[in-house]
Amino acid sequence: MKLYNSYTNKIEEFQPIKENEVSMYVCGPTVYNHPHIGNGRPIIVFDTLKKTFEALGYKVTFVSNFTDVDDKIIKGAKEEGISEKELTEKYIQAYNEDRRSLNADIPDITPRVTETMEDIIAFIKELVDKEAAYVIEGDVYFRVSKIKEYGALSKQRIEDLMVGARIDENSLKENPLDFTLWKKTTEGINWDSPWSKGRPGWHTECVVMINKEFHSHNIDIHGGGMDLKFPHHENEIAQSEACFHTHIANYWIHNGMVNFDNVKMSKSLGNVILIKDFVEEHGGNVLRWIILSTHYRAPLNINNDVIENAKTEINKINTSYKQACVKLSLAEYSEEGENISELWNSFLEAMSDDLNTPNAFSVVFETNKQLNAALRVREIDAKHVSDLVKTLESMLHVLGISLNKIVLSDDDKALYRQWNEAKAVKDFEKADQYRAELMERGIL
Repeated sequence: MKLYNSYTNKIEEFQPIKENEVSMYVCGPTVYNHPHIGNGRPIIVFDTLKKTFEALGYKVTFVSNFTDVDDKIIKGAKEEGISEKELTEKYIQAYNEDRRSLNADIPDITPRVTETMEDIIAFIKELVDKEAAYVIEGDVYFRVSKIKEYGALSKQRIEDLMVGARIDENSLKENPLDFTLWKKTTEGINWDSPWSKGRPGWHTECVVMINKEFHSHNIDIHGGGMDLKFPHHENEIAQSEACFHTHIANYWIHNGMVNFDNVKMSKSLGNVILIKDFVEEHGGNVLRWIILSTHYRAPLNINNDVIENAKTEINKINTSYKQACVKLSLAEYSEEGENISELWNSFLEAMSDDLNTPNAFSVVFETNKQLNAALRVREIDAKHVSDLVKTLESMLHVLGISLNKIVLSDDDKALYRQWNEAKAVKDFEKADQYRAELMERGIL
C-alpha cells in the first residue's frame, strides 16, 4: 500500500505501527447543521480507504469525532429554540443517516467533546505546566514559539506567518500566532477548570481523543479535508510535539475540495447542496460514484453533466449485474463464485497506489465488459459468470457502491421462460405482456 503523506509531501510505502493493523483517525463534523456534499467527500474517501485496507487483510480501527461544543452550536440552538444538547443530538443522528445513505460504515468509535472534557482539561494543564501554554485573565493560549518546526505540515515558515498575521492591538497574547486552548466564558455550555469557567478551543480535542481512544500518542493515519491542514492540523501537531514529542500520525492524508459548477459552495451564493437532498434526488450511489471517479487529492467539480454521466455508468453496471443474477437463477446455479485473480489483483493494485480510484474504475469497467460477453452466449458458462459476478461485487464493496441482487422465485422463473417462449414464436402481444410484468417485478 502506498499513500501520499501530506507531512512529507511524498508518496510513501505504508508501514503500520502494528503488523496487519491500521489505526486511523479522521476529523469529524461540528454538528450544528445538516452536512453538504462537500462534507460527504471525507466520509466517502476515508470509508473507501478503510475498506481497501480490509480487502488487503488489515484490521482497521477507525475513529472519528463529533465536535459538539462551538459558537455555531450556541447560535443554532438559540435560533431553533432548543438546548445545545438537543441540537447536537439532532445533527449527530442526521450525520449518521447521511453516512449510511452513502454506504459508509459508522466508525468504530465516535467520541464527543462533551464526553472528553476531563481529559481535555488535564491535557491543557500539562501544556501549562510544561510552559508550552500560558494563562491570561482566565484564557489559556498555546505558545507557538515553543515549537521550532511549527508550519512543517503546511510548509509555512513562522516568519512568513507573522508577516501575514492580524495583530489585534487589544490582544493580550504574547504572539499573534498563539492559539486558544481554553476560552473563559459563561455563554452556552461551559465547565469549571483551574483557570476559569469556560470551554476548550477547537484545536485541542482531536489530540486528546487520539490519545484516549488509541491509548497511544502516535497512530498510523490522521485524515481530513485539505481545509483542515492549516491551522487545525498544524496546531494539533504543535500541541503533540510540545507534550509528547510526536507529530501524532506517521501518515497525514488530506482530500481535495468540492465545487459545484466550478464555484465554491457557500451559503451566501445559495449553491450549498445538502447530502440528504442530493441522495433523495439522485441516490447515494451517484454521489459516491462521482466522488471516487476523481482522485481523492484532486479538486472535484460537480455539475449536472457529471451527475448524469455517473447515473449512466452505474446503470450499465446494474443492468449487467441484474441480467447475470437472472441467468444464474434460471440455470439453477447457486454456488458462491470466486474472485478472478487477474482482475481482482489489478483492482487492488490500483487501490493500493494511493487510492487510485480512476484506475480502479477502469478495472471495474473491464470486469463488466467481460461479464456482458459471458452473458451474450446462448448457453452461459455458469461458473465463469458466477466468478465475474463475485469479482464485481468485491470491487464495488470496496468502492461502497451497492448493487441490487435479484433472486428469482419459481413463479419468476416460469414467467421469464414464458416471455422467452413468446418471443421465440413471435407472439409479440404476449411477449410485451410478460415483459411488462417482469419489469414490474424488477427483474428486467
